[in-house]
Order: sequence, then structure tokens, then C-alpha cells
Amino acid sequence: MQGDNHMAKGSPVVTTMQVIPVAGRDSMLMTLSGAHGPFFTRNLVILTDSAGHRGIGEIHGGDYTCQALESFIPLVEGEPVGAYRRILGKIHGACGPQPGEAGEGIQRLDIAKLKFVVRAEWAVECALLDLLGQYLGLPVCQLLGEGKQRDRVETLGYLFYVSDKAKTDLPYLDEENAAGWFAMRRREMLTPGKIVEQAQALQERYGFCSFKLKGGVLSGEAEMETVRALKKHFPECRINIDPNGAWSLKEAIRLCKPMEGVLAYAEDPCGPEAGYSSREIMAEFKNAVNIPVATNMIATNWRQFYHAAALHAVDIVLADPHFWTMNGSVRVGQLCSDLGYMWGSHSNNHFDISLAMFSQTAAAVPGRLNAIDTHWIWQEGMERLTKEPLQIVDGWVEIPKKPGLGIDVDMEQVKKAHQLYLDNCLGGRDDAAGMQYLIPGWKFDPKRPCMVR
Repeated sequence: MQGDNHMAKGSPVVTTMQVIPVAGRDSMLMTLSGAHGPFFTRNLVILTDSAGHRGIGEIHGGDYTCQALESFIPLVEGEPVGAYRRILGKIHGACGPQPGEAGEGIQRLDIAKLKFVVRAEWAVECALLDLLGQYLGLPVCQLLGEGKQRDRVETLGYLFYVSDKAKTDLPYLDEENAAGWFAMRRREMLTPGKIVEQAQALQERYGFCSFKLKGGVLSGEAEMETVRALKKHFPECRINIDPNGAWSLKEAIRLCKPMEGVLAYAEDPCGPEAGYSSREIMAEFKNAVNIPVATNMIATNWRQFYHAAALHAVDIVLADPHFWTMNGSVRVGQLCSDLGYMWGSHSNNHFDISLAMFSQTAAAVPGRLNAIDTHWIWQEGMERLTKEPLQIVDGWVEIPKKPGLGIDVDMEQVKKAHQLYLDNCLGGRDDAAGMQYLIPGWKFDPKRPCMVR
């Protein structure tokens, strides 16, 4: 503690902490959990310090997360920026187990359980690191782990099946007057041919050489047909699929075994069953199929990571900073480098603030990196919250040379996003609502793709 105080001596003090719920527009993207609604929500943390700097962070939406962040304000305001680890330690100490938390993480894609794995304080950590970087004149990646490891970070093209918004009376956005990718992303895309067109538009716009198909939507056979079509059109690209554990072990083996040499990896192909944890089931899958296995769901904390590693259940760990924090995600990357695993990062719908945060985190990870997820491609052009968002060029994001996150928040855009949130009485995510227009009475089932009923 004395060392912490010494480091903080003379550093600026946090004067204000704002928590601002915001919303953006979304397409009718399909996942195992259902259909994305016309809006997505996030919570922003904006810190100002006594030196006149402003630090920003972004995290999942939802009332619980917003309330948690607001409860942290007395623990943050008045504290020196240089003591950010002490601040986060106090927040960790104040965060006990949540009512209903069973400690199982998110082995099954149940949106209601996201609050048990999303770490609200991650947004505070990011905003504090942004301030500290500005104070020291260093990019955030230099403050994580062993410092900056690379000047740019590869990203992947995140492919989604998209349903027809015209089948609903929900206020989905229409960009028919836009060009290329921006018009396409609002249209129905449910066939292999349409997903190939989606990938072509994304490659033309962003230069991706790696693609991930969000599965758990159609039958496994139909989704593998899409994967084969993608590989045929993009033979030099890495193609992978993420069904969010929708398949049984037997089904996952049957579907994936013929795809050796086609799939670069399978992400969370199966989940818990027959009394066995998802880590045990994934280990059996990995032993049966000669395809690398990735996870975002079965290793969301250190205890889960240990068991996944002990069972040799995965090859690629997608350490989502929303679950792990930025420092924790880099620590995972360091361990992956030591153990011979690949590191990557998972994402959900987000604004350009998160693009900067994810990029800075990945830039500090040593060893082999998987191209990182980003949903920004589904929001870019409509949802800017910074004055100059980072750009994806030829599939890569260059790490800014500016101190901190390297971005400047645009408060006018933040105000608009906050008003959108208020005008539509938004809160947490509900993927079941849109499904009622497609399949009346639809209910989430972790073992049935959302369109298979």
C-alpha cells in the first residue's frame, strides 16, 4: 500500500465520475439466444481529473451494470489516478456474489446470466488507465502486462445470419440509401450465398482475411454448408464457426469431423450434458476431432481457466476483457504464450470506444494472437461516440501513438446516444422479443438452434 501511495504522489486526482447509459441501432442479427432487437445498450464511464484530462470506458448495458457502476462513484472520486490499482482493489472488495449466482459462469448462452460474468468495474479500469496514460504520456498498452508487444492488431470479419426486419413492426433501421456494406447489413441474409455476399462486402470494405460465422441459428448441417461455401470463395482465409454450445457432443463430432482442413477452429461447439461440465465435454470433442478448439464461454475466470487447461479442453482462449478486465485479459495472454495456446478476444455489440479498448489490450499480449472479434463493423457509420474512431484497414487496426486510449470522446454524440436510450425506455438485452414475430411462443433452448423448433 505504501508503494501504491508513493506512485500516486503528485498524480492528478479524479474529480468526477459519470455513468451514462447509451443506445445504438442494430440489425436483426441471429444467435442461439434469438434475434437482436432494433437497439443495443451499453454503459459509459467518463472520468475527469484535476489536470483537465478525461478518461473513458465502455461496458455492457443493463440496469444491474449501471447501478453497480453508480455504486462505485464514492470509491473513485477524490482518489489519485496513480493509485488506480488500489481503487480497483476497493471496488473488487465491495463486489460480493450476486443473488442467483451459481459460480458456473456462462457455459450455456443464457443472456440472463451475462451479469454473472460481465465485470462492471472493467469500464472504470479502462477509464483510469486512459487517464494514467495521458498523465504519463504513454498509450494504454504500455501500462499493461510487459508493455506494448505490437504496433497493430488483426481483426476478423464477424458474420451473422440476419432475419427479415419487415416481418416485425419493430423500429429497425433501414439504410437502403447507403452504399455497399452499410446497405447490406440491414437486409435478410439466411442462405450460404447471402453469407458469402456478406463476407465479400466486408472484405471489400475492411480487408478481412479471417471470418467467424455466428452459428446456433439454423441446423448444424445448414451452417456447415455455409462454412464450406465460405471456404470455397475464400480459400486463403481462416474460417471458423461459433454455435455457442448448441450442439451435443455426438452432433458436434459428426458435424466437425468432415470439416478438418476447412474449419480453422470451432468455438464452443458443445456444452454441458449428461451431468458433465462443458470443459469435460469439450475435452472429449477435442480428442475426437482434429480441429483446434476455441472458447469464450467455458473459461471466464481463473478457476474455470485452470480446469479447462488441466483437461486440455481448448487450444485458443478468447479472453473477453468485459469478463476478465483489461489487466486480467493480458495476464491470460501471457499464460497462453507460456503454455503454447493462442490468445484472442471475444466481443458483443459495442461502440468505437470498445474498439480502442480491445485493440490496446491485444497490443499488450505476447505470443501468437488470433484475429480479435469486433462488432464495430455492424455499427460503424451510425454509432460514432469518438471524434476520430480507429479504422480497420486491410483487416488490421493500427495502435494510436497518442497517450491513453488514443481517442477523444465526442460528448455531443454521447448525448444523442443517451437520449436514444431514454426515448426508447431501454435496459438490458432481450433476444426473445424479436423471435416472437418469426416463431410465435418461441423460448430459448441452449441445445436447439434458434430457428429450429
